[in-house]
Amino acid sequence: QVQLVESGGGLVQAGGSLRLSCAASGSIFSAITMGWYRQAPGKQRELVATKTSGGSTNYADSVKGRFTISRDNAKNTVYLQMDSLKPDDTAVYYCNAWAIATTTGAPGTYWGQGTQVTVSS
Repeated sequence: QVQLVESGGGLVQAGGSLRLSCAASGSIFSAITMGWYRQAPGKQRELVATKTSGGSTNYADSVKGRFTISRDNAKNTVYLQMDSLKPDDTAVYYCNAWAIATTTGAPGTYWGQGTQVTVSS
C-alpha cells in the first residue's frame, strides 16, 4: 500500500505565501507523476500542478506564475510553493501520485487526506 501524507496548509492573508509538502511512503517502487489538486466548497476537484519523475511540469492556468511545483525523487516527496495567494485559492489541497507499488507491480493512482488552505481578503 502507498500512503501520501501532506503538510503545510493553513490560514494566510491575500498576497501571502504557503508551502505544501507531500511525502509518499509504504510499498512504493516508483512515483511516475506527483502533483496537487484542490477542491473548493461546492466545486469539483481540479488540477493545480503536476511533475513527472523526468521533470515535466503542468500547471493550471489560474496558478501559472504564482505557484511552483518541485520534487525530490530520492525521497518521493513533492512540494508546492504558493506565492501571491488569492482568496480564490481557498480550498482543500490534495496530494496525488501515479505510482508503481511493489505489491502490485502496476501503476495506480493514490491520494493524500487533504490539507486546508484558507486565504483571507
